[in-house]
Amino acid sequence: MIEDFLNALSTFKHAKVRTFLSLLGVIIGVTSVIVIMSLGASSTEKIKVALGSTGLDFLTLQSGFAMRRYGNSTNIQFDSDFQEKLFDSVAGIKKIWSKYSTNATISYGETSVNASCLAIESGYLEQYGLTIDYGSFFLISDNVIGAQKVVLGSETASTLFPSGNAVGAMISLIISNTHFTFEVVGVLKQSSSGMENSTNAAYVPLAFYTKHISPNALPSILMVQTETSAIASSVAENIKTYCTEISGQENMVNVSSMQTYMEQVSEVTGLISTMLAAIAAISLVVGGIGIMNIMIITVTERRQEIGIRKALGATSASIRQQFLVESASITLIGGVIGIIVGCILSLAIEYVQSNILTISLPACVISFFFSVFVGIFFGLHPASRAAKLNPIEALAI
Repeated sequence: MIEDFLNALSTFKHAKVRTFLSLLGVIIGVTSVIVIMSLGASSTEKIKVALGSTGLDFLTLQSGFAMRRYGNSTNIQFDSDFQEKLFDSVAGIKKIWSKYSTNATISYGETSVNASCLAIESGYLEQYGLTIDYGSFFLISDNVIGAQKVVLGSETASTLFPSGNAVGAMISLIISNTHFTFEVVGVLKQSSSGMENSTNAAYVPLAFYTKHISPNALPSILMVQTETSAIASSVAENIKTYCTEISGQENMVNVSSMQTYMEQVSEVTGLISTMLAAIAAISLVVGGIGIMNIMIITVTERRQEIGIRKALGATSASIRQQFLVESASITLIGGVIGIIVGCILSLAIEYVQSNILTISLPACVISFFFSVFVGIFFGLHPASRAAKLNPIEALAI
């Protein structure tokens, strides 16, 4: 086998133009597959970064179409009893957080801004993965006594306080034509925060909201925290199933998950990249056809060599192996060059586009072995043709 490979390299040296043309199709095919798959992987990572890495272990539970349609006639209410039963019935839930949401106009001096007012339990922001730019989160006591304190999103704070130093300032929240005064205790860092729109928001203690803004109201949103982000998608499906079973109606709740969304994005981008790579791989097949044609010509030109080898005792199997190795060697070398060129081009394109530098290792491995397979497959006919030559007829030419 090694001797056949060395003989193939010697043959390539004596037919450089023919070898180069044979390699070209394989190199282009392998390079195309690697570039497309690497750019697809890079784009997926860029989307994930843009969406954020926080809140991947959280599910957002809201009323679904059927629940909004039937209203109070349904037996699903986001009260403490439902939360306890949901926690006990669905495995993988770490904690259930109540959240209230309403629109508010926030004023400081002569500046006003519209924002989402979100009433939360203490510890929610930290668990979700949001970070404080300056100031502090709510204390446990703030939620117990219903303190009039607020944590602002980055965009809301920069609008109201262009020079910074929002902590300690007293701002006014206008909710349903009612004015409430709050002390700013913290400002969140601007970041991609998953499905939590924190940049244009104002967070207040849940106890204050339920006592003064909307007494006796049930939570409009439940934030379900799973034990790990890996099981978020399965927990979301189990919650939907549980709600359907207890209500007898489908679409009673809408469960959204950042992890599920990111998995769907990865699946779609991966499918598109795979389809494009499959199209690009057609050039490998075309290259294989070219190799087969060239190998047929090579067999015709080397009929006397084949006849002499057979006359000296070479078996048909050794002749077949010789030409198969020669055919596979072309695609092997072309595959290696294609991987190198593909990696360089991928890194160059991603660097110019300021994308995350990513090389698809599966694409490199698959395209390499596929190129070798193409060489063997399309080299099989010329090799068999050479093995079947009659030595007398071959030497007679």
